[in-house]
Amino acid sequence: MKKVCNIGLLIMLSFSLMSSMCSNDDDDGNPNNNSQQIVQIETTAESGTWRITNFNDSGQNETSDFNGYNFSFNADGTLVATNGSNTVNGTWSVTDDSNSNDDSSSDDDIDFNIFFPVPESNNFEDLNDDWDIISISSTTIELIDVSGGNGGTDLLTFEMN
Repeated sequence: MKKVCNIGLLIMLSFSLMSSMCSNDDDDGNPNNNSQQIVQIETTAESGTWRITNFNDSGQNETSDFNGYNFSFNADGTLVATNGSNTVNGTWSVTDDSNSNDDSSSDDDIDFNIFFPVPESNNFEDLNDDWDIISISSTTIELIDVSGGNGGTDLLTFEMN
């Protein structure tokens, strides 16, 4: 009788282990897979040069800080801002942020990441962020960031040249 109980216990343990190892969260069937949308956003950004037509930093219009600059989002992840006499180099990327707990409540959040390695006193430092996309078209990229620190809202709009 003891042997039958041990076999029964082993079978129950095996089923318990097998069920805990199985998962139904395959990425293949995930409706929040943003890879196709990310490729479309990257293709749009890489399609030409852009200028900033709106930069609002927590209620303060700072668009003029970037007057005359053209921005090139390159396929290799480099970002170049130039106004003819000055060039500022940085990086950019578009990433799936569905696993993040940032300011967005969306499960399928996509981040438009901008980074310029400049001192904090440089105007381009204000652009460094993981921006959320408001809208994107072939001629306009509208971004938003709600600061976790002070709760301020930043708005950034690029328009195609």
